[in-house]
Amino acid sequence: MRENDKNIEQLIEKMMADEKLQSPSMDFTSKIMAEVHFLEEKKLKTYKPLISKPIWISIGLAVAALVIYFSLFSVSETDFKIDEIGKLYSNKITTAFSGIHFSKNILYAILIVPIMILVQVGILKNYFDKKYQL
Repeated sequence: MRENDKNIEQLIEKMMADEKLQSPSMDFTSKIMAEVHFLEEKKLKTYKPLISKPIWISIGLAVAALVIYFSLFSVSETDFKIDEIGKLYSNKITTAFSGIHFSKNILYAILIVPIMILVQVGILKNYFDKKYQL
């Protein structure tokens, strides 16, 4: 078997001597990098808002149409007494919450927490806009 191995080695050496050393083309690296960039772009997730612009526009138009409809075609006060309903509910609300007193700390927290949430939403929006920017 050793003799057979020597013959195989000589055959391989002869074949290697006959063959030229192959080298890649000049733009081999640029082709590979272009392919890598192409694959990375495919993997990138594009930012898609939860509610698209046409939906926001249609919501805005619907709200505007309702406001215009109720301002132009409002029901007369004799049929629908809004003032009495408003007074009734405001009296119920004031009596329900008349016994509750908040400390200064709770009032400060109620004022500061929404402001901090708005700040965080702004910061996170900028972060994700930069992250998903193409």
